[in-house]
Amino acid sequence: MTRHVGPLVIRVEEFPDEETERAMDLESPFDLLGLYRGVALPHKSGTHPGPLPDQVFLYRRPILDYWCETGEDLAAVVRHVLIHEIGHHFGFSDEDMERIEAEK
Repeated sequence: MTRHVGPLVIRVEEFPDEETERAMDLESPFDLLGLYRGVALPHKSGTHPGPLPDQVFLYRRPILDYWCETGEDLAAVVRHVLIHEIGHHFGFSDEDMERIEAEK
């Protein structure tokens, strides 16, 4: 996988931090299952790759809460969130990924 995504850091945190909650105007920290932070690959420059490594955050408690509420398979939920956030790394928008998921 690393040869396709490059130096992408995947982090698991309990919840989004307060700064993220404010920036995304979340009503609750449970409203966000994952987040991509970085510069999407199509926007990277070979001469200026960016100050920090790109990161995908998976938020453990919101994912577990979602799993309990929906009864979906936990591995499928985690896989979906991870693929969605890696999609942002490749430059896909939420709308792009919704369209791709609807086509499968």
